[in-house]
Amino acid sequence: MERGSTLFLKVTVFLIGIPVLAICIFVIPEIANYIVELYPDHTYLKYFVCIDLYATVIPYYIALYHAFKLLGYIDKNQAFSDLAVTALKHIKTCALVISALFVLGMPLFYLFAERDDSPGVIVVGMVFIFASMVIAVFAAVLQKLLKNAIDIKSENDLTV
Repeated sequence: MERGSTLFLKVTVFLIGIPVLAICIFVIPEIANYIVELYPDHTYLKYFVCIDLYATVIPYYIALYHAFKLLGYIDKNQAFSDLAVTALKHIKTCALVISALFVLGMPLFYLFAERDDSPGVIVVGMVFIFASMVIAVFAAVLQKLLKNAIDIKSENDLTV
């Protein structure tokens, strides 16, 4: 792969992280404060919302880091190596953790949607769950294909 295309992908991976950082700084505290407005007797819900949403950001950035490393392996012509398989494994695990954290947070989304009378919030939560599951399945398929390709390559190297 040309260095320019991986450079573009690296910049894209970096730029994908910026909106999430902005959401963490500006939007999540507002959501938590709005939960307190909806449920003034249950101010502790604010902390559950913050913990759940901030906890999903950690594996997100870990997955972005491993995607960046994977692009580095492609630059160094190590795309068919165990390092690339490991990076895909970490991306898959992070996507599964993100999905699980959103599943755990769905009762909070339900409380928010019930009081605010907006069922679209639950749909948005489900979109995040299914999107991360799709990424996990895609990473698992790529991991398996890459592992098979490495095995075939090593068999061919031994044959010659």
